[in-house]
Amino acid sequence: MRINFSKRVRVCLLVIFVFVQGNLLAQDSEKISWRSAQDQPKEWYYSDQAIEIANNVLLYQHENGGWLKNINMADDISEEDRKELEKERKQKVGTTIDNGATHTQLRYLAKVYTASKQEKYKSAFLKGMDFLLEAQYANGGWPQFYPIRQGYYEHITYNDGAMMGVMNLLRDIAKQRNQYTFVDKNRVKKAENAIDKGLEIILRTQVQVDGKLTIWCAQHDKNTLEPAKARAYELPSLSGNESTQIVEYLLKIENPSEEVKRSIRSAISWFQEHKVMGKKVKWTKDSEGRDRILVEDVNAGPLWGRFNDIETGKPIFVGRDGKIKYHLNDIERERRTGYNYIDDYAVNLLDKKYPKWAEKHGVK
Repeated sequence: MRINFSKRVRVCLLVIFVFVQGNLLAQDSEKISWRSAQDQPKEWYYSDQAIEIANNVLLYQHENGGWLKNINMADDISEEDRKELEKERKQKVGTTIDNGATHTQLRYLAKVYTASKQEKYKSAFLKGMDFLLEAQYANGGWPQFYPIRQGYYEHITYNDGAMMGVMNLLRDIAKQRNQYTFVDKNRVKKAENAIDKGLEIILRTQVQVDGKLTIWCAQHDKNTLEPAKARAYELPSLSGNESTQIVEYLLKIENPSEEVKRSIRSAISWFQEHKVMGKKVKWTKDSEGRDRILVEDVNAGPLWGRFNDIETGKPIFVGRDGKIKYHLNDIERERRTGYNYIDDYAVNLLDKKYPKWAEKHGVK
């Protein structure tokens, strides 16, 4: 029996539709984590589960437009909790960009609004975007908390992807990428200005040692722009982790100036010159529990310190006592297992991302 071509096409499309719907229904029936909710097929963001999570996101948003950190937006919320959250929303303290807060919620709301076209998600997004724009310092940096919380929280904060998370979001908005085409022209212009100022402070805070550009500290003083201390174990230093994120941002600038190119080349040179070879991180277990230590391995590497001495570039390891050690195994177990002091932070940057950028821009 012969089946004409158009009928075969209709059958194939029906099969695809049923398959996609089946997957979405399966996902909808399973509990999903907040992390997983960030990376779903775009069709999913119209599902009941996506909408439920988006409504949670709205409930957690404070009246100033920002969010607190370390909250699982996908968790069920009881009626009693809802009443408490309604009260907490009026508080003007605690809203932050630390640990992915605020910019992550905004990315999620944009996806749900694009799928559902429900105005409440757009309104919440724009309110949150205004919060980020207002929080920016005049010099272009962002504090960890806004309204300003006294202490190390007011430093220009690259730590844990805080400022770069904001910069990447605002750049996507400025470029009208993906799900951000609904943002009005006035705010798009403000996003453009914000990332221009942000780029300026990135270039100004790149640490110079003996007249040579290196990389960045995890946080910089908002006034002097010098590398600054945060917690007891986060001393002024050169950060292998945060600097990788900054360079990756710079690599995506479409028409980089000579100053940006110089900044990138200098950071790459620092990473190339300060590889830790012949060592690897090893997890062990004994009567006291799990441990993370650094062991010799001639075939291992490269690794880079999360914190590195500004003058020498050597990794430093600091426990809660604030004292510098030069071996991971010399600080307390609680910090060894609870904080990532050394890792292969720049491997992908050096092996793939930078060579591709250098070829594109004719940089040797």
